[in-house]
Amino acid sequence: MTRLDAAKFTRRTLVAGLVGAPLAAILADPHLTAMAAETTEPISIKTPDGRNVKAALAVPAATPAPTVLLVHEWWGLNDEIKTMAAEFAKEGFLALAVDLYDGKVAAAPTDAEAYMKGVDPAQAEETLAAWIGWLRADSRGNGKVGTVGWCFGGGWSLNASITTPVDATVIYYGRVDRPADDLKKLNGPVLGQFADEDQWINKEMVNGFAANMKAAGKPAEIYSYSANHAFANPTGDNYDKEDAQLAWTRTLDFFRKNLG
Repeated sequence: MTRLDAAKFTRRTLVAGLVGAPLAAILADPHLTAMAAETTEPISIKTPDGRNVKAALAVPAATPAPTVLLVHEWWGLNDEIKTMAAEFAKEGFLALAVDLYDGKVAAAPTDAEAYMKGVDPAQAEETLAAWIGWLRADSRGNGKVGTVGWCFGGGWSLNASITTPVDATVIYYGRVDRPADDLKKLNGPVLGQFADEDQWINKEMVNGFAANMKAAGKPAEIYSYSANHAFANPTGDNYDKEDAQLAWTRTLDFFRKNLG
């Protein structure tokens, strides 16, 4: 057995061990999260400016499949986000979790903030555009691409879709203070999932986004939950199980409708 075959066998074994385990239970257990993360495949490509950028790929049982690009929280591409890619694959999507921190993963908020502020916007846009192009071209995909991100990644899910128009965009409590002229560049519909108690991505920003989407003539489904920032993350203090499950169901339904 070659090293590649052994790696594929290991991933299949891990997937079999996770079948039937609820997403929230996996994310809440570091051991299960690590197992799920191991089911993804590390890959890398070169951007037009010559940078080597990395991501974690999760492949569904049946292909060609609709494709989803995931953008991590301010923590970086950790096991939780790789687990989300694995979960999308279980649901029938070719899922790619990108890394905008060049391998750095934060354990403390101070580090996360520093990594987030250290991101070069132009390079991030080019990285995401390169991965979107890669997903469109990969034979395991059906040619349609959606983006999804949480917190820091929620804002970059929107940014990516503006820079490189995709077929559907999902935003979990990310920055959406973009003017209507920018939003006119969107190709597909947007699903926004926000929290009423969020002091970062607050009601003023969300209401402004809804108004700007309308002014731009772009379709948007916007939901506000009776929760706080990062309500969909079982490892955080603001986790809201009921709202997280509803948001996840809406995300899957939205992508199936627009990428299927």
